[in-house]
Amino acid sequence: MKPKTNPEKTNLHPRNQHRSRYDFEKLGRAFPELQSFVFTNDHNVETIDFSNSGAVKALNKAILISDYGITNWDIPQHYLCPPIPGRADYIHHIADLLANANNGIIPTGENTCGLDIGIGANCIYPIIGNSVYNWSFVGTDIDENALQNCKKIIAGNPKLIEAISLQLQTEPRYIFKNIILPEDRFAFTICNPPFHSSQLEANKASERKTSNLGTKKILNFGGQNAELWCNGGEIGFITQMIYESVKYPLNCFWFTTLVSKKDNLKTIYRTLNKVGAIEIKTIEMNQGQKISRLVAWTFLSEQQQKEWKF
Repeated sequence: MKPKTNPEKTNLHPRNQHRSRYDFEKLGRAFPELQSFVFTNDHNVETIDFSNSGAVKALNKAILISDYGITNWDIPQHYLCPPIPGRADYIHHIADLLANANNGIIPTGENTCGLDIGIGANCIYPIIGNSVYNWSFVGTDIDENALQNCKKIIAGNPKLIEAISLQLQTEPRYIFKNIILPEDRFAFTICNPPFHSSQLEANKASERKTSNLGTKKILNFGGQNAELWCNGGEIGFITQMIYESVKYPLNCFWFTTLVSKKDNLKTIYRTLNKVGAIEIKTIEMNQGQKISRLVAWTFLSEQQQKEWKF
């Protein structure tokens, strides 16, 4: 019996090309090494073992080749291997935010520049944003090894060379300082902040997830310290980001971040109101069993928003 196909994932953004179950036949043609990880489960559905880091990396490579034209992509061991459908959702929601200020038209092309805070070793947000909307990006991180890997990815995919630049944040306690210059004009910032407040908390969460998957294997998505935790956790990081963003009111249209913990929203709104954000938007993003939120804020007045040139 032929394995079942999955109905459309209507919780993902309408423009997200990953709304259907993974087409492993197509993906296997794009990246043959994926085929060895694919099996048919008890529900007669083709899948992979998502607790196997090798399988997840192979899936990402196949998706990037097949759907985004990225032929050379890899990450070092123990770095975060992100689920691409969710990352794509964030990019598409940002596109909608920009369109709302541009007569309903999504701005495309290199003049629309995004700032990726914590690009990691995977370079995923800039890859998707450039592939789908031809945007340009500046990617920052406090991890020099992560940025070196991004350099390899960019060099291995010539279309990315002019589109993505990288910058090391030399003062880890800051987010925008040293990065945003007076002449910069970013259409948006994008960020998947560290979730946990300590290494111990991150390890416990990893153990819980591994237990839920019914396996003793290391969690597939991996992650270095800077990717998983920071002092103060998610709310500490976002609060710092908000207070710093006040210093760059005209350099960026939309400051945005993911917020995983719903309980943090009240504090985030209070801080945004305290610093005088002109407009605040919250967009719920539902990926499978995980619900996350995109919070966006701007210091531009209505008139300044109209005058912004994308």
